[in-house]
Amino acid sequence: MDLIDPILSLASEIHTLVKNVKDNKDRCLYVSNRVETLEGPVRGIKELGAAQLKDKAMVEITLKDLRDTLQAAKKLIEKYTSANKVKLFFKSSIYGERFTIVNDHLNDASQTLCLALHVVNINKTEYARLCVTKVIIKKCKDIKVFLFAFEKNTVGLEKKPKELQYETEPFMKTPASEVYKGELNRSTVAIKRYLNPQSISPELRIFNKEVDTMKCFESPNILQIYGICIKNEQSPNPEFLIVMEYCEKGSLRQVLDNERDLPWTRKAQMCLDAARGLYRLHHTEKKSKVHGCLTSSNFLVDVGYRVKLGGLELATTETSLRRKSNDAEITSLCYCSPQMLSKNSYYTKECDIYSFGIVLWEIATGEKPFKGMSDDVIYQKVCKGDKEPLPDDCPPALAELIDACRAHDSFKRPTVVGVVNKLLRIVDCLAEAPGSSSASA
Repeated sequence: MDLIDPILSLASEIHTLVKNVKDNKDRCLYVSNRVETLEGPVRGIKELGAAQLKDKAMVEITLKDLRDTLQAAKKLIEKYTSANKVKLFFKSSIYGERFTIVNDHLNDASQTLCLALHVVNINKTEYARLCVTKVIIKKCKDIKVFLFAFEKNTVGLEKKPKELQYETEPFMKTPASEVYKGELNRSTVAIKRYLNPQSISPELRIFNKEVDTMKCFESPNILQIYGICIKNEQSPNPEFLIVMEYCEKGSLRQVLDNERDLPWTRKAQMCLDAARGLYRLHHTEKKSKVHGCLTSSNFLVDVGYRVKLGGLELATTETSLRRKSNDAEITSLCYCSPQMLSKNSYYTKECDIYSFGIVLWEIATGEKPFKGMSDDVIYQKVCKGDKEPLPDDCPPALAELIDACRAHDSFKRPTVVGVVNKLLRIVDCLAEAPGSSSASA
């Protein structure tokens, strides 16, 4: 538990820093209050001692992530309070997102440490809920106007076919589905149509429930799902449609294929966006989930190059709605962790991190993983721990992170909190480097 004293020291530095802030104090004070609620559990763990903890490994991981988060919080407060009014105006949304990330991480650390101690009293619980509520309210204000219109005007999950209008040709195809550009309530949407669906019952109930669950994820880096539509419901071959947020640039894989000269500032920001989407999935306020099928085709990119995690209908839903297909442009084996290629292994968050490491490698290189290799060769390379090389000009910190995510030993892979914190530092360093464009950062 060598991390506890540095954590408490950082907390004290943050309190002192915020106490001396004169302008732009509200956001900083909120962080300081969240840090204060964490000090009790941290001191409690120190007094209890490592030997008494039921899950020492999880506590150590959480403390490490918390230290990194506090370092990020301190740096953010220093930059935010020293910025002039013009800079604050033009970077208001960026600062807002950074404070949201810090507060989310502090909330998650608080919950984990309190559970480890089994000393969550009602006052702390109610305060934590209040803080989470404030964060959610702030996020709601930042949601795009047309998203708000969907929530306000759309009643129920299921949409009637006549409510949808869409183009005759899909703009994206996979072995399991076609995606069309369409319109719902006068707003542009993407409509995913599953190919070769099986019988409608009981799959419809599963499909409906899981899509409804996915609507609960509120994040600027998670593709929003607005509802479902079933065409020709009474026929032998009903059509299942998912109505989703439309991303103009298509999948991340398409962007990497079409734009080969993306600057490192842009690539790093795309990595951070993708990590934030995965973070929200792993740390949802309800019950944390794993994706189970992370690939570059399951991330979408909007017109501003913001990356959003998609494919959240879950593999079980897709399996229930389509016949098995072995034909894919990039086999999913490329993204399988060594643990998943061995027998008797369960899919865990560490498996998601490995797959995410492959996606980060794709962003860094622009290439497809294990290109031109057979499944047998890929299997052997992954099981041996072989990693495909990164380009020589890849920023060292980014290269180190990508390799850590692709570690053969799942215990050595970072948590998604650690990934986000490291990417925040990488994005800031690249933005501050001579010759960089702040617009790309």
